[in-house]
Amino acid sequence: MKSIAAILILVMIWFVGLLAFTSRVDQSTPAQEPPVSDGVVVLTGASNVRLEEATKLLEAGKGKRLLISGVNREASREDVLGVTKAVRPIYECCVDLGYAAADTIGNASETAEWAKAKDYRSLIVVTADYHMPRSMLELRAAMPGVSLHPYPVVTESLNAHRWWKGGTSARRMTVEYCKYLAILGREAFLKLGPREKASQNTGKPSKEAS
Repeated sequence: MKSIAAILILVMIWFVGLLAFTSRVDQSTPAQEPPVSDGVVVLTGASNVRLEEATKLLEAGKGKRLLISGVNREASREDVLGVTKAVRPIYECCVDLGYAAADTIGNASETAEWAKAKDYRSLIVVTADYHMPRSMLELRAAMPGVSLHPYPVVTESLNAHRWWKGGTSARRMTVEYCKYLAILGREAFLKLGPREKASQNTGKPSKEAS
């Protein structure tokens, strides 16, 4: 009986967390006006709207340069220009294409390398609304010293407000929430490592920097 009760409690906690996650996604759009930053990065995906929004931010002077991370390797600069609907002079001078990333972890690594090469200390992050929480976790883990400002874009095929009423929306939200939890767990585990090692070396509990 105790084991069943424990399982039920875990399920309840998971479900409450899911509700909090979906509410966060729903309330994240329309995005707030981001501060002027060193650069703008957009993570590619099924929709081209995020590319258009990121380009508008660049053209509005919100960043010096734009990185499009996760570009299809078969796409040329001219192909991407047509998708972004950018003004050609700005596109040719200030847009960088990243072809290395194949997933969110790759996006974070590619962005971190780009920001380091440009010596950028602040970035505006553009991606889909439901993808933003996990993206921010990965990006912050990859470059802890960089200030990140989320700029989520509405996913037209997702009903974030009534996600449970549609099979596709419910599945997308649930899968993304599980991926988000996995990243939270990974980061929590990694943070425990140095503390345990320090305790073993000194024989005293270590203190994390605030």
